[in-house]
Amino acid sequence: MSSLRPAGLPTVDTEEPAVLVLPGPVRRDEVAGLCAAVRALLEGGGRERVVVCDVGGLGPPGLAVVDLLARLELTARRAGGRIRLRDPDPALGALLDLAGLSFQAEGQTEEGEPALDVEEAVETGDPAL
Repeated sequence: MSSLRPAGLPTVDTEEPAVLVLPGPVRRDEVAGLCAAVRALLEGGGRERVVVCDVGGLGPPGLAVVDLLARLELTARRAGGRIRLRDPDPALGALLDLAGLSFQAEGQTEEGEPALDVEEAVETGDPAL
């Protein structure tokens, strides 16, 4: 049994960024392939130019993970995009901070953007800034 393809262009969801699941642990010889995957996802991606890297399965963070994420971010930047982390271990965030690297994680607001559903309250009698 065969079916015909629908006429017209395929529907592509340009609102949701591409997701790359990083299995753990990643060996050094797999890094080039993952960088190529990030590059390919950005070429076919939508207007946001973001690849979400699911790091939940990487296991305990170490310098090899920091190196991998730095290389993926560099590859994404060279392709005109960036990566965003999904499900990062708190220890990974601390290690990235220690290494001087900053990554946006899902659920975080970008720098300069107000957090969602947060309203500033002004107390009467507060001096104007």
